[in-house]
Amino acid sequence: MRLDHGDDALTEVHEINVTPFIDVMLVLLIIFMVAAPLATVDIKVNLPAVSAEPQPRPDEPLYLTVKPDLSLALGDESVGRERLSSTLDAAAGGDKDRPVYLRADKTVPYGELMEVMNLLRVAGYLKVALVGLEKASGS
Repeated sequence: MRLDHGDDALTEVHEINVTPFIDVMLVLLIIFMVAAPLATVDIKVNLPAVSAEPQPRPDEPLYLTVKPDLSLALGDESVGRERLSSTLDAAAGGDKDRPVYLRADKTVPYGELMEVMNLLRVAGYLKVALVGLEKASGS
């Protein structure tokens, strides 16, 4: 904006207005801050404690949960035992080498856990990791 009206020639302004850019970035930041907690698995399971060294978490883990009522859930979605193979194939994109993280409530009988592991083996998923709570040191 010019205040003197002496010259009618328009001059180019070679500056970038960053205010709209900052506004857009702040809106995106708020969206990601709200959406991030919604992307986690939220099934209540009473996991047993372990004293093993924690391993690094993969980018997109496949969590298979055995609930206390012995039903199965892949991520947040319940899945029947007869559809486990096809649901895992869809979730893993057909990659049979992708590890499956098996979580089970501590009230689940050992035989039921082994049955689910056999279902995974029959489906072709041989990389199975068991998930547990980390034990506090000294206990």
